[in-house]
Amino acid sequence: MTKIDLAKRRRVMQRSIKLGHCVCDPRKPCPCDVFKSDGICLCAGERAEPVPIEQVRLTQLVHNAGCASKIAPTDLESILARLPAIDDPAVLCGLPAGDDAGIYRLANGQCLVQTVDVMTPCVDDPETFGRICAANCLSDVYAMGGRPHTALSILAFPAETLPGQIMYEMLRGAMAVFAEAGVALIGGHSIKDEEIKLGFAITGTIDEADAVEHGGARPGDVVVLTKPLGVGVLNFARQIGRPGGDLAAAQESMATLNAPAAEAMNEVGVSACTDVTGFGLFGHLIAMCRHSHVTAQIYADRLPAFAGARDALADGVVPGAVERNSEYVAEDLAVADGVDEADVYLGFDAQTSGGLLLAVPADKHAALLDALTRRGVQPTTVGRIVEESDGKILVTLADQDAAAAPVQEIVDTPGVPAGETTEAPHDDACCGTPTDNTPCCGAAAPAQAATSSADKAQDAWTALLRATAEAGALDGKTKELITFALVILARCGPCVRVHHKQATRMGITPEQLAEALWCAISIGGAPVKLFYEEALADADADADAGGSCCGSH
Repeated sequence: MTKIDLAKRRRVMQRSIKLGHCVCDPRKPCPCDVFKSDGICLCAGERAEPVPIEQVRLTQLVHNAGCASKIAPTDLESILARLPAIDDPAVLCGLPAGDDAGIYRLANGQCLVQTVDVMTPCVDDPETFGRICAANCLSDVYAMGGRPHTALSILAFPAETLPGQIMYEMLRGAMAVFAEAGVALIGGHSIKDEEIKLGFAITGTIDEADAVEHGGARPGDVVVLTKPLGVGVLNFARQIGRPGGDLAAAQESMATLNAPAAEAMNEVGVSACTDVTGFGLFGHLIAMCRHSHVTAQIYADRLPAFAGARDALADGVVPGAVERNSEYVAEDLAVADGVDEADVYLGFDAQTSGGLLLAVPADKHAALLDALTRRGVQPTTVGRIVEESDGKILVTLADQDAAAAPVQEIVDTPGVPAGETTEAPHDDACCGTPTDNTPCCGAAAPAQAATSSADKAQDAWTALLRATAEAGALDGKTKELITFALVILARCGPCVRVHHKQATRMGITPEQLAEALWCAISIGGAPVKLFYEEALADADADADAGGSCCGSH
């Protein structure tokens, strides 16, 4: 423990107590929980004995590991689309293109290529995390065909509770990878935060004529991937105490630069390229397809994966990033009969420092595979570009013809078979039949006794939801208003309709519903506001049909 200066402690704590807030963290009172439990005042500069770094598990200190910590692509895109256009002729690739990095023309055909990426720990070892983070940040420049030169660090760290040695090891690991890549770390910025975050802004150069964008894929191109998939699910499995699979191979892959793959790409010449990171294979591929105006056929049974990744997904270990990424792809993905559900999940799995995804003309395909293999890269041919479109993905088996493959259905939730739905068949219910005592997400219990563990779990779940809906310390109307705000925050359209009708039956006024709505928006921010506006548009349609929704305009 650091030496305690009692006079300084007294002075700082008296000021905090007088204000009614901790001067270091206004969210906390004084004395704070740390002082009560450990007898130290962080605001006075006191620190506990540092924990040996080998005892610190970085992945247990974050909510989402690695690139799975990215904002959902649907939410991000809805915000970026509303920003003003960049009217600068020197900007060759920027926000509107949604590409891996921005390109800015200088003179004589030379351009800057710039990117920034920040992530949370995806491994427990600080040095390895630093190496992976640096490789991941450099990847965006490589995906554009550029050469990186400099890096600036962005670091968030709980400096008051974790030993500084962890910070040192992270940056040391990153600098080792930068040295390998010939990149100079020339500065950066750090802040205090409760969660560790590390990232780098990378600046490189590229000849304008050599730039590779993700919007150039053409029918007839072959799709090649340079690293296996499954990083996200293996990290998630470890976080929840179900480790398995080849984590060592995944970590080695994440720390490996995409520079050799980029060299091969530049040598042969490709139509389009993107790197596969937090939005998953399908998320990054759909961006390529939408900007190229094509449909890609992906061979589900040929997707490369780290050992144990498919098994974990098949066993129900499906990270939340899979759902977020599937929402972004939405109805632009179709799944053919015979495709395994785990393979679809694998395509949506969030990758950290994944490989390059390349669309190459068929007559250059063999040359690209040879150029990659000569540089120690293990490429996999995972599909082809089949036709022009607004941007679609068709997931089939390798031996299925795209034109003749029987399609299950176009899905926005992976793995939903044809003719089934994630909603109950009842018109008004999102997940079950609503009654005065049953919330929307409590499926109606079957009349017969439970016959399996799944049935028993469903009965217990339904009983829980019924109990929470009943009046207790809070009356029924108050609980319904709370629930209404929560379904708005969850952005569940069917739930909104169900609970609006429930609230109306209970005599809750439109004004009360409107206040509940805005409570949700104040917590959820812009994405919830956008959902609210869409709900109001639905309300107009319902009103034209003689109904109403979502309270008052």
